[in-house]
Amino acid sequence: MKKIAVINDISGFGRCSLTAALPVISSFGIQCCPLVTGVYSNQTGYPSYKSVDMTDSLPDFIAEWKKLGASFDAIITGFITSEKQGKTVADFIDDFGKNALVAVDPIMADDGEIYDGFDEKRINAVKALAKKADLITPNLHELCLIAGRQYSDSLADSDIFEMAHQTGVRTVVTTGIKRGDSVVTAVYSDGKTETVTQKKLGKSFSGTGDILVSYVTAAIVSGQDVFTAVKNACDFISRAIELTLAENTETDYRAEGIYFEKLIENK
Repeated sequence: MKKIAVINDISGFGRCSLTAALPVISSFGIQCCPLVTGVYSNQTGYPSYKSVDMTDSLPDFIAEWKKLGASFDAIITGFITSEKQGKTVADFIDDFGKNALVAVDPIMADDGEIYDGFDEKRINAVKALAKKADLITPNLHELCLIAGRQYSDSLADSDIFEMAHQTGVRTVVTTGIKRGDSVVTAVYSDGKTETVTQKKLGKSFSGTGDILVSYVTAAIVSGQDVFTAVKNACDFISRAIELTLAENTETDYRAEGIYFEKLIENK
């Protein structure tokens, strides 16, 4: 059985991070092997939460995996809690990533705002992970940070693809590009480019980035090309958003995430 290591946090409530990655990856018949960076009572989009940072435990867990002779077909990295944790994750990629597809979701900013707690050192730790990747899935702001460009929400496709090339990463999937009543995903891979355009539904939804990177990575490991994988992932997320809005418009889906579970068997 193929295996994907997912280095991310886990939340009791809020469909994001590992609670999104586990079912999506498993639905491809691939074993998801979680390395938990933090444990949250509920994700941080809720009014309050409690959490445990797992940074100091990671080296011991990784040492046990080495004893087992673990190997992976892919590695996915997500939210990192600190510069120190970022260095541990970078070492993990060096140790386990030689024969694996390395996918990095460089979570650190969106819509012109740097996330709380991300100072220059922590941002540089995320950039360092991106340099080790075969595939990254930034939003537009994160792509600008990685490419060293000024953020603007009105960048043309040509500018976005130029930045993707400048990162030096083989495949860059830039998500959540707002164009009027549409949302665009821009795919750059080995010099080839393609965009996926979909109707914008609702506002912002937690966990869609986690679903996308998990879906795309699992699909590539299963033999799909990246352009097909991204299109299918975007279609899956769009259908899940439609279902979410149809179920109950009164719920705070920004925190709870999208109702994708019902679509897993029919993805």
